[in-house]
Amino acid sequence: MAGNVDQRGLTLPQNAAIIAALCDAETKEKKMAKWVVVTQALVVLVAVGVAYSMKSTLQFAIAVLSGGGVSVLNGALLAWRMSGATLRLAHSAHHQLRLMYFYAAERFLAVTLSLGLCVTALKLLPLATLGGFVAGQAALLAARLLFIRFEVVTKNGQ
Repeated sequence: MAGNVDQRGLTLPQNAAIIAALCDAETKEKKMAKWVVVTQALVVLVAVGVAYSMKSTLQFAIAVLSGGGVSVLNGALLAWRMSGATLRLAHSAHHQLRLMYFYAAERFLAVTLSLGLCVTALKLLPLATLGGFVAGQAALLAARLLFIRFEVVTKNGQ
């Protein structure tokens, strides 16, 4: 570096601004991930209430709750791994890509084993369990899209 300018032509104040923006984005992402999981859990509880009111059997409601719980577990694992990834230094893009694949495989395995355990070991109704899981996953996708949309609208409105 020559005279407070790095190799890309950025001055120290410009570098500091980039770091502050990254820290701000990281904080917003962690907050959004937490609210997405909370929203997902609330949607699952509403789905359990609807399922119980439709079928009036506790076994059906427990199956929906279990499937939704697996979905909330998936969302919580996603949020945890996303927040943990920002704490580790990136050695290389290849290393980050390997971690991303490992975390995706970890979540897939956790979901597969949990759903299999619910259906086989706990003898829960398979369609109700999958219905609860699908409701939770739909809430995960919708909540992320809505929170991103809300953030864009509030940013443009300021």
